Amino acid sequence: MNPFNEKPRSIEKSLQNWQQLYPRSYNKREIDPYTKTRIILMNGTEFEANWFSHQLARHTDNNDLRRDIALSRYIEKQQQLKISLLKPINESVLEHTISYEQLAVDLTAELAKRELDCNVKTALDFALLEDFDHLYRYANLLEMEQGIAAEWLVGRYTEIMPGRPTIAHHRYPMDNVKRNIDAKTSDVQTVLTTMIITAAEQQTMNYYMNVTNFACTDMGRKLYQEIALVEEEHVTQYESLMDSNATWLEMLLWHEYCECYLYWSCYMTETDPYVKNLWEENLYMEIAHLHKAAELLQKYEGKEWQEVIKCGEFPEPISLHENVEYVRKILGDTVQYTACKEDYKRVKDLPKDADFFRFQSVINPTPQSVPSHCVIENLICRRGADYRYQVAPSPIPELRNRREDNTSVGRKPNAAPSDGSFFCND
Repeated sequence: MNPFNEKPRSIEKSLQNWQQLYPRSYNKREIDPYTKTRIILMNGTEFEANWFSHQLARHTDNNDLRRDIALSRYIEKQQQLKISLLKPINESVLEHTISYEQLAVDLTAELAKRELDCNVKTALDFALLEDFDHLYRYANLLEMEQGIAAEWLVGRYTEIMPGRPTIAHHRYPMDNVKRNIDAKTSDVQTVLTTMIITAAEQQTMNYYMNVTNFACTDMGRKLYQEIALVEEEHVTQYESLMDSNATWLEMLLWHEYCECYLYWSCYMTETDPYVKNLWEENLYMEIAHLHKAAELLQKYEGKEWQEVIKCGEFPEPISLHENVEYVRKILGDTVQYTACKEDYKRVKDLPKDADFFRFQSVINPTPQSVPSHCVIENLICRRGADYRYQVAPSPIPELRNRREDNTSVGRKPNAAPSDGSFFCND
């Protein structure tokens, strides 16, 4: 599909009244896990587009331009609110968190498997293991506090076991900044990937930042606090990959094109008829926004959309599905890596005075002070073992012990025999 070839409807015709804006929430006991993750993805995508539009309005003094983007922005905020209200009242914050982390794992893996830019793929693979571990930590908290087995929430599509332990995720902030792409020379899929993953991780960061103080126990509040700051690291990494040299209106066009692509992808892969209709409805709203963005680009910068997006034809749709074997391979190969400026290095290859070790000593003075470790240790103390859902033993022998939480893997040299490396797609 090429959205530029579609006839746009009037933007004002997308305005909805209060009755239209309040959707029927899904049944949390019947909904497909990937419908839930698509809902979270599109909630985050709409937030990113809306926030970008606000920033654009704050960086121009042209009120005609401000008025045009204000109309589209209002409708996108309506879209976001309607999508967010698909979540039912009886789904707890912690249950919903499991879906956030399943999205992080399976979206990241899906994007990495198709990514041709090696720098972008490596960033995806690196953070994949961290979101995978977050799923494990929250699942243990859910088991401890609500007696709910997270494997049923993820449909047993996504394994729940240790990844690179969360204690190892805390890095000196300067090490999270990576090399940016050039949208003019990059593949369309690569540009979309950087935008999609940034929006998704930003939504996760915002969610955790906002719900930390609503967690019902001190242990839960502390875990959300810790992982929220890891998500800040992920957003810093992913946003640094995006094209930082594009103009505001070029990026407005890309944002609208990305939204069109994701709604089309959701429509093409959705299994719930009610939600599928919502994706289709929003797709045609976004096509109108895309054509308006192209109009503004031509009006204010004298550029046709083809000068920014070479071919409007969408890549293959993003499909959310299980990625067990892919995650296991990345875990087995790269669990002992950390970030180092624009690159990634094995912990054993860092100098003893590396910023990573210095930062670790400040943030994690002892493992017993780290919330993500305390959650696992607390459940082990109560139940005799942690909570997991696995199809086979972990590819990392040091992470197989269910009666002890390993706090050395990923942060101490030679803590695991992870002798593999990151790899690029052909």
